[in-house]
Amino acid sequence: MIFKNIKEDISSVFDRDPAARSTFEVLTCYPGLHARIIHRLANSLWKANLKWLARFVSHIARWLTGIEIHPGATIGRRFFIDHGMGVVIGQTAEIGDDVTLYHGVTLGGTSWKHGKRHPTLGNGVVVGAGAKILGPIRIGENAKIGSNAVVVKDVPAGSTAAGIPARILDEEKKNSTGFNPYGIGNDQNDPVNKALHGLIGHSVTVDQRIDFILQQLEKMGVRVDDERATADKFDPNHLNKIVD
Repeated sequence: MIFKNIKEDISSVFDRDPAARSTFEVLTCYPGLHARIIHRLANSLWKANLKWLARFVSHIARWLTGIEIHPGATIGRRFFIDHGMGVVIGQTAEIGDDVTLYHGVTLGGTSWKHGKRHPTLGNGVVVGAGAKILGPIRIGENAKIGSNAVVVKDVPAGSTAAGIPARILDEEKKNSTGFNPYGIGNDQNDPVNKALHGLIGHSVTVDQRIDFILQQLEKMGVRVDDERATADKFDPNHLNKIVD
């Protein structure tokens, strides 16, 4: 059974990392695989109530790989950590099958209370580099978490969440296809950035209407020099440059 699981882990590396060239290279040079193999031993010791020994084994794994997985964490099959450095997985975290994490990911808690305090990741979840998923929340199956996102609320199955705090990108939920290594889709705009561009677009339209009104007043002989000078102080194009 152990060798079957390791064989599955190796296959998952080839499926998700085009840089992998040979089985020998994966076995000797992939810290994510090493951390997963050692976690199986630590988790077995933890369940056997050999708590200190389990923690010591996981401590060695962190020293060897730069990946910290608490021996109490529950991890499914074909789990893949790419690059790996800085990954932290808490004690009550639960990870489904075919989940992918990139470097710098934290599955952390937000409370010092005992009990469930770390996230649950459904099957097929992809978590981008540097993302933080905090608290006893659930990430639905096949969801994607964008790089550097901070997730503190549940994410529905099949959705893409990005930003700080993370927001659901509805267009990604509709158009998401295939495996995306950093958990974000082709449209990588931050939701706040999109909102700013929307406001700027609206202000441009309003500015054009005001200019039209001023032109009509000038044709009627009304002096509008002061009003036009005030309107010219606002330059939407300058704001566009700042946002971009």
